[in-house]
Amino acid sequence: MVRQIKTNKSNNSCVSRGEVWPRKFGNLAPMLDKLMQEWPLRSKLDPNIYGPQESAITASIIEEEIIGFETVEKLFILDYHDLLLPFVRQVRELGNRTLYGSRTLFFLTPQGTLKPLAIELTCPEMDGKPQWKHVFTPTTDSAYHQLISHWLRTHCATEPYIIAANRQLSAMHPIYRLLHPHFRYTMSINAEARNSLINAGRTIETTFAPGKYSMELSSIIYDKQWRFDDEGLPKDLISRGMAVEDPSSPHGLKLAIEDYPYANDGLEFWAIVKQWVSDYVNHYYPEASLIESDSELLAWWEEVRTVGHGDKKDEQWWPELKTPEDLIKIITTIVWVASGHYAAVNFGQYAYAGYLPNRPTIARRNMPNEDKRDQDYWKSFLEKPEEILLKTFPSQRQTLTVMSTLIVLSAHSSDEEYLGDKIEPNIGST
Repeated sequence: MVRQIKTNKSNNSCVSRGEVWPRKFGNLAPMLDKLMQEWPLRSKLDPNIYGPQESAITASIIEEEIIGFETVEKLFILDYHDLLLPFVRQVRELGNRTLYGSRTLFFLTPQGTLKPLAIELTCPEMDGKPQWKHVFTPTTDSAYHQLISHWLRTHCATEPYIIAANRQLSAMHPIYRLLHPHFRYTMSINAEARNSLINAGRTIETTFAPGKYSMELSSIIYDKQWRFDDEGLPKDLISRGMAVEDPSSPHGLKLAIEDYPYANDGLEFWAIVKQWVSDYVNHYYPEASLIESDSELLAWWEEVRTVGHGDKKDEQWWPELKTPEDLIKIITTIVWVASGHYAAVNFGQYAYAGYLPNRPTIARRNMPNEDKRDQDYWKSFLEKPEEILLKTFPSQRQTLTVMSTLIVLSAHSSDEEYLGDKIEPNIGST
């Protein structure tokens, strides 16, 4: 295994980090960073296959970058290392694309902004020759966003809720009517995605870094990381170290980073949704006995857990459905994923990623390395870095494909409904 460290002091960048990194929490993937809670950084992959588990980011590197500052609860990490390293060799063998297992380390400054300290790029030895080369982390962000934050969480993993509702709940059931506005077009959108986006040889495989391994990667993340009880915003923030419980703070959470729009705005919306759902559920189910005697409702939740998410049916983290409080928690989580979370990862896609140099989806070649084995290429990079970057970014055809796809995905429905704006008429009314 070979690795390269890029620190904030490196001076051969043609892009200002002062422009790039402050946008981190305002982009399409604001739920990926985590508070660094373990040190030193270590991989959990098999060292006999993927090399040493120790990260090349050392304490001395951090100290050199932030001399004189306290680091307790100030270091954050964007970690794709263990997720992507097993795919690096296969992806590179596809041709015209590259991939790295990457880690990006940030420091929370006294001004409340994130300063990048180091980027670690890792790849296994290829043909017995070490490759210490640099690639832009946005290609990894783009793939994770589209395959995990967007497709897996808001489309794929929501299907069991919808299918079970259509099978087990009548159209007159109060919970069906509560959920239905949030799922009106999900199944048809998913069908279109399977027909033109995520199927073999189509948009995702031809324009995003993982290529034909995209759906395999999504499935692995579902197996290793997806759990219903972490899908709600408060639990998600806590599990990533981005917030701690604090009864004196708004919404009962104290954020690790104050300038975090996804959390700030999201918690406001979460509170509104929870209040809406609470009032609704308590109206129809004022007592626990009404939950326990509702055979349709219990059958719906049973199918969600044991059929729709059958691979995880034996997990202990599934919430029980016995009381109105249980139902409120379950429905609030589902509505949040289908609305607040979905809005964060979907509607801004063209605005943030329509200009592909800002958020490339694929890197077509390895960047020149600093040991200058290819001296001509390295010289060209130093003299005209923009030209090399253009050859590394997606091709014109790939760019047009992604742009046209993102503008369609980002569009709002002409008959879009907003919470509380339109109430479905009573059954039988005209």
